[in-house]
Amino acid sequence: MITFEETGLSSEVLKAIGEMGFVNPTPIQEKTIPGLKDTNQDLVALAQTGTGKTAAFGLPIIEKIDTANKSVQALVLCPTRELALQITKDINNYSKYVTGLFVTAVYGGADISRQIKDLRRGTHIVVGTPGRVNDLTKRGILKMDKLQWLVLDEADEMLNMGFKEELDAIIETTPETRQSLLFSATMPREIENMAKRYLTDPMQIKIGKQNAGASTVDHIYYMVHARDRYHALKRVADINPDIYGIVFCRTRHETKEVAEKLMSDGYNADALHGDLSQAQRDQVMHRFRNRHLQILVATDVAARGIDVTDLTHVINYNLPDDIEAYTHRSGRTGRAGKTGTSIAIIHTKESGKIRQIERTQESNLNVK
Repeated sequence: MITFEETGLSSEVLKAIGEMGFVNPTPIQEKTIPGLKDTNQDLVALAQTGTGKTAAFGLPIIEKIDTANKSVQALVLCPTRELALQITKDINNYSKYVTGLFVTAVYGGADISRQIKDLRRGTHIVVGTPGRVNDLTKRGILKMDKLQWLVLDEADEMLNMGFKEELDAIIETTPETRQSLLFSATMPREIENMAKRYLTDPMQIKIGKQNAGASTVDHIYYMVHARDRYHALKRVADINPDIYGIVFCRTRHETKEVAEKLMSDGYNADALHGDLSQAQRDQVMHRFRNRHLQILVATDVAARGIDVTDLTHVINYNLPDDIEAYTHRSGRTGRAGKTGTSIAIIHTKESGKIRQIERTQESNLNVK
């Protein structure tokens, strides 16, 4: 295992990440940082959430930015506002001692005039969601002519959320000479097609087995009658008084209904769904990140981009239709060297899905 000092990073960056407690690179960082620092080759990296992807692309880009040039030199596209803010915060922390480097986050649901002001001031790295980036590009405010690095983070999630048209429009405005870095937890056909269309002879890095669950996560399922699903959820909360987790529901209506029941029954819970205003969403997320909230009830779409490393549990109130989505959900716990538990509450008709999940996790799920 190498140390960050052996990756060839500058003393300014090493000082910043050293203060953050970085000693040894994660596997994806070890494979990408030296290579990206010294080459302009495109990259496709398959890695689950929580493997250290932001530092994997952020550190080498920081090293190569020309701070004397105020043009946008790097664009990081990601699926949600929360992830954009987290990536921006991380890059700012990594570049703490790099004089004159500016990072700007652009995303919907916030005042665009402030974002425009920051872009006109001059910024080196833009981190944004596809909708807002496309809007600013069309207005001629976000200029791509000097772009050298394009990062597609959680590319599979961006496609799942329906951003294909925006991504195509944005990428077509970027120089062909750019270096493109595509990070994805899964490799569906749409991602393969995107890589073939927009990347040139990319090197490929694969961390862990594709679609395999993390070895730090225990998988449990409870088989109950459909009418008893909520009672099973309460039982899980009762036997885990220190639970800090996400409960995944299928619809907005179910999310609200389950969260309201939990709150009325005295549990420290709240909901995250598409009917919330941005201010309400921010308030819920602030409480959850600060652990003032133990149980967050959410749909897959609402939970995308939530970056919390120390979840104890992920609970599938309903199993997703896509087995890869189960893997992605369960990958939110058992991160950063910690262990976690992924629980599925199912009824008898879903036993076939359990067998599918067992094949992808390469282990048997414990039945309760």
